Amino acid sequence: MITTLQEFKVLGDYRGQLIALEANRQIPFDVKRVFYIYGTQEGIPRGNHSHYKTKQFLVSVVGSCKVTLDNGKEKKTYELNKPNLGLFQDALIWGTMHDFSGDCVLMVLADEYYDASDYITNYDTFLEMVNNDS
Repeated sequence: MITTLQEFKVLGDYRGQLIALEANRQIPFDVKRVFYIYGTQEGIPRGNHSHYKTKQFLVSVVGSCKVTLDNGKEKKTYELNKPNLGLFQDALIWGTMHDFSGDCVLMVLADEYYDASDYITNYDTFLEMVNNDS
């Protein structure tokens, strides 16, 4: 699996906590896009796609969720339940976010601008793509 679960250094004092995320330091790429998911519905997953070239870094800044990553040969589920914990998702990795807590805010940082043609939304197409690259 080409992923990295990373715990960030928490800075702070009696006034509160702070986590700094910098491109090419804690985030392993130049950040071109940031979006966040919130107000999710119980039992309804998000994601269920892969990208041809986009790499992403996911952080649950509030609440928790699970992320299942799949490289076509193995699947692994990660729990994002602390704001100082992030998950790297490489290109050509199928990702599904699920089991959101009611208060979850999942922030995603991406190395590419939005491009609809970069999405692989059919799982069989994804499997063909990754199995042909092997």
